[in-house]
Amino acid sequence: MLEVQNLTVSYSQRPILQNLSACFRKGTLTSVIGVNGAGKSTLFKALLGIIPITEGRILVDREDLALLKRRLVAQRIAYLAQSKGLPDMTVGQMVLHGRFPHLSYPRRYSARDREIATLAMKKMGITHLSEEPMAALSGGMRQSACLAMVLAQETDYILLDEPTSYLDIAHQIELMRLLRQLADDGKGIVCVSHDLPLAFGFSDEIALLDGGRIVGHSSPEELCKSPELERVFGVTLERNVTTGNYSYRF
Repeated sequence: MLEVQNLTVSYSQRPILQNLSACFRKGTLTSVIGVNGAGKSTLFKALLGIIPITEGRILVDREDLALLKRRLVAQRIAYLAQSKGLPDMTVGQMVLHGRFPHLSYPRRYSARDREIATLAMKKMGITHLSEEPMAALSGGMRQSACLAMVLAQETDYILLDEPTSYLDIAHQIELMRLLRQLADDGKGIVCVSHDLPLAFGFSDEIALLDGGRIVGHSSPEELCKSPELERVFGVTLERNVTTGNYSYRF
């Protein structure tokens, strides 16, 4: 379990996250939602241990994140950022980079590392693209390659910052189905999303951030009924009892 206890993070003495507590469990897909500036990206950076925290602590399977070396953190938590530079390498090379936290000196990929990378590409359906340059891929295929790299990292937890951005609706649904399957297989998936119907339709839990605090963390069904959702976003969601899908109510 990823556990955040009374977390405060400040930039230039200005608090961005304030006394925030939350738990993200293995086998669960949690979507983190909130308006721009609510603190979603800051929360992810804190969970990854790449920014200092002012108060509180973060536990990874009961171990204090602050006491773990960066390599050990990367063996437990993988991260897929929203904006990524375009590396000058093939898809296969990109995916193999996911094995880097597991390498020991002299940092050479083993046959097992290459096998794991191949299996990750197979899971994403991009094995045939292994020799293609990343620059030659469409946005959807590029995202698939990046996610394959994350899968090759073989962590218990995966953080994704708006992974459906720039994807057409078919690829968005395909990606969310994959994340749903990864959670069902036992991984802890935490995903920032601005698409509320999509997030509510696929997630086990929704964490609602507002002003650096979590003002709601519950099942999609429960949060859908909460007045906090309409207060924060100014919109109302409703669930179709027949299909189980969510949509905006106008």
